[in-house]
Amino acid sequence: MTLCQDPFQGFGLGLRPQHFPDILGPDGDEDLGRVDWFEIISENFMAVGGMPLRNLMAVRERRPMAMHGVSLSIGAPDPLDDDYLKKLKSLADLIDPAVVSDHLCWTGAHGVNLHDLLPLPLTEETLNHVAARVGRVQDALGRRIALENASTYVTFTSDTMDEWDFLAELTRRADCDLLLDINNVYVSAFNHGFDAADYLAGIPKDRVRQIHLAGHEHNGDHIVDTHDAPVAEPVWDLYRAAVARFGAVPTMIERDANIPPFADLVEELGAARRLAAEALGEAAA
Repeated sequence: MTLCQDPFQGFGLGLRPQHFPDILGPDGDEDLGRVDWFEIISENFMAVGGMPLRNLMAVRERRPMAMHGVSLSIGAPDPLDDDYLKKLKSLADLIDPAVVSDHLCWTGAHGVNLHDLLPLPLTEETLNHVAARVGRVQDALGRRIALENASTYVTFTSDTMDEWDFLAELTRRADCDLLLDINNVYVSAFNHGFDAADYLAGIPKDRVRQIHLAGHEHNGDHIVDTHDAPVAEPVWDLYRAAVARFGAVPTMIERDANIPPFADLVEELGAARRLAAEALGEAAA
């Protein structure tokens, strides 16, 4: 994939603390040369200082960054957390990320954080609620955000639309972007019995700002999104279809458990780079 003048292009990795020595050490240049950007988990660096912040800024001097949160709880009934938004904005102002993202979900209610990415009923009422909250978040941050499709394991009897239609309309009403997680599309499609191709076809091309790839746990009759394994072959196939539809969208591999050596993740990222180049070539032929 050819890089353009926009620094946020190509292929990135989730930045994890155990990889700081590989990235910042004297022998880190070779592997770092194969990573175009990094994504941080926002909450890990909000209101922190000392060595964690110094390491973060040292990596930021070398590569563009994206910020990915897990606690915005954009769909919750509780009011938005102003203190959280202030800390998020402070971090964004410091590192100037290419993208600030979080998940289309809720993580708790009535002041209780359940520490999970919980699904929303796909209704007009939910759409209005989330769109209004996205607007307030974007006003608070002074920048557009991207929302990620989360893996889901249940649906609601009150649902009146498909998830892809919900996302498409949300981006229109709230003027926000999408972080399209290909693994999550595959997991949800398997769990609920819909066609992942229909999902991709329903997502507006001009709203996909970033793509995630990750591993999962297949349990026969259901799949759990675990982020603790290499990208599965069916997810690679779906990524190929996504590249054919959306083009050269910045893509990263996300690994949150059973984290392998940095060099192994760089190798897996190389597979994404090669597959994307092939898909783009086929689409252009």
